[in-house]
Amino acid sequence: MAISIEDIKKLRAMTGAGLADVKKALTEAEGDFDKAKELLRERGLAIAAKRSDRETSNGCVLVKKVEGFAAMVAVKCETDFVANGKDFIQMTQEILDAAVAARAKSLDEVKVLKLANGEEAQAVVTQRSGITGEKMELDGYNFLEGDNVSVYDHMGKHTLATMVQFNAENEDAGHKIAMQVAAMKPVALDESSVPQSVKDEEYKVAVEKTKEEQVEKAVAAALKKAGINPAHVDSDDHIESNVKKGWLTQEDADKAKQIKETVAAEKAASLNESMIENIAKGRLAKFFKENCLVDQEFQFTEGDKITVKDWLKAQGLEIVAYKRFTLVAD
Repeated sequence: MAISIEDIKKLRAMTGAGLADVKKALTEAEGDFDKAKELLRERGLAIAAKRSDRETSNGCVLVKKVEGFAAMVAVKCETDFVANGKDFIQMTQEILDAAVAARAKSLDEVKVLKLANGEEAQAVVTQRSGITGEKMELDGYNFLEGDNVSVYDHMGKHTLATMVQFNAENEDAGHKIAMQVAAMKPVALDESSVPQSVKDEEYKVAVEKTKEEQVEKAVAAALKKAGINPAHVDSDDHIESNVKKGWLTQEDADKAKQIKETVAAEKAASLNESMIENIAKGRLAKFFKENCLVDQEFQFTEGDKITVKDWLKAQGLEIVAYKRFTLVAD
């Protein structure tokens, strides 16, 4: 049957699909708009299934605040070409606008929100996938409820966004702390906010690293005492290579292997556990200082170093909460 240009324009406005795709769907649906929309949706689902193993390392992250509420939404895709497209960014913005208007509290809630064209957000993303031929995911959502929130879209590139909520309004301070969160990627607000599982894992890593260092120091000292450069025998491959180059005699190579084996075993068996624990606790304290927002060094002041907490105190401010989402590997 003949499909009018008016019908094509109408369905294109409703779905965002290309002219050729819309005409094909309407033709197959014999002019039935609902059936044509379903055909476009099914094409998107088929592409999503076919490309399910593809990595969605690009996309768009947008952030927005209104009185008493702020939110950020992330939609992922495969390529930066699609991610930087006007239609893709506009779709993400429409989803964010709907989420903010509804004061959505979860990603699942966002996925079923009706957008301006009457379609649910997830369905719109699926349709866009069918149009571009790329896998797409409505993948991230964060919100903060209340006043005194500062939001930041890093360099306006839509790949990293932050939100920070304070106990009082201060636009300049809010912008700086939002940038601090973007740049320094804290894992928690303060030490008490770090999950116990993270603390346990970091302490375990610190203990193992400390033990390895103590053993390495003992081995290095024994090698030097034997007249062997530790840097020349740091691995079996390196030893073999240096023997071939004439930088190490076979006798010293054999001696080095023996020293490394025996001294490492002896040192590992005689480590001072109390000392190890104290060093590990120091490493954990350093982890908190580097990764807890209020304990980090404030990045936007000249002169003496100061923590975020102390800088905020001078402004009469406290951080209530923060959120961060990035598509870029930190």
